[in-house]
Amino acid sequence: MPKRILIGTVAVLVERKVKHPLYGKIIRRSKKYHAHDEGNAYKTGETVRIEETRPISKTKTWQVIERVQAGKGQAVEANLDVEAAGNN
Repeated sequence: MPKRILIGTVAVLVERKVKHPLYGKIIRRSKKYHAHDEGNAYKTGETVRIEETRPISKTKTWQVIERVQAGKGQAVEANLDVEAAGNN
């Protein structure tokens, strides 16, 4: 199974946008991931890329790979893969 890679801040709060199944409004969902930073090289608030890895501790199953430099011309991914509500 391929390793998942996510992008978020050093506190690793990953936000995604989904469409509400009934009302159709785009809403934000977020989840915090505990990631291992080997040398404490990253500060709070920096955007980093994390990779799924073997369990390091009880809550840590992710590891920081690199810092992401977001420019003005870079597009942000939006995950809108939500099943449409059944029209019964």
